[in-house]
Amino acid sequence: MVLLTAAVMLSSLTATSGQTIIFERGQNVVPAFEGWEQNPDGTFDLIFGYMNRNSQEKVHIPIGPNNFLSPGPEDQGQPTFFQPRRNRYVFRITVPADFGTREIAWTLIARGKTEQAFGSLKPDYVNDSPLMQKDVGGLRAERELNKAPMVDIEGPDNVRVAVGEPLNLTALATDDGIPPRRAASARVPVNYNAWGLRLAWIVWRGDGNQVTFDPEQFDIHPNYDGNSPWSPGWEPPPVPADNRFNVAAIFHEPGTYVLRAYAHDGGLPGEGDVTVVVGGG
Repeated sequence: MVLLTAAVMLSSLTATSGQTIIFERGQNVVPAFEGWEQNPDGTFDLIFGYMNRNSQEKVHIPIGPNNFLSPGPEDQGQPTFFQPRRNRYVFRITVPADFGTREIAWTLIARGKTEQAFGSLKPDYVNDSPLMQKDVGGLRAERELNKAPMVDIEGPDNVRVAVGEPLNLTALATDDGIPPRRAASARVPVNYNAWGLRLAWIVWRGDGNQVTFDPEQFDIHPNYDGNSPWSPGWEPPPVPADNRFNVAAIFHEPGTYVLRAYAHDGGLPGEGDVTVVVGGG
């Protein structure tokens, strides 16, 4: 029994240099406030991300008592399916020009741990597009000219499908070509992701552990030893000639899911969503 317990524990973590331990699974998710940005109309965007403390496990936390915003509606656009590791600038909440000194809190409860992030307009938290691009992709001169990719979903944005029935989806993604294509650094760790338009279909809401994609999609989260824009030497796949990114999604459990076509150029993201209601097979 002791040997079995030790084996299970070792399978859930990986030791690196010094005393650093990276857990593959079994850990919780921590929300993060990334700062605020002012919009041309005088309103403000509060920007949130998160840290999934697992290096491999993707965690599902449905909207409700374990995943909510306050004050206001508990659902304000946050994800319910969390990719491993640190994921920055994931969603925005627009607040009025007179928001003042108020705060919006995002609460996540997982594995018995309660974590919160507080969004506010405190001057120290000011952010903008050029700064975010430098943070994510290491862009410098390019960040002043770069525009986010444009994504359009072909077909309806609400569909129904049976368990086990392939759902064919197409996203049309275009970009301005800034920044130029560049592979991720070959050194470890990779500080910044690769440059150039790419698109991956992901699960934004619903238990993504019950969804498979054909072809298999690359990881959008930092992953230094896999198929990710942060993997050493990783280069964006060739863009289809017609800029249409096709995938077949198969759902293994009933429920309501939101699939996201997530495009990125190394500096800025663009996305389009499809809501899928999955019935019994």
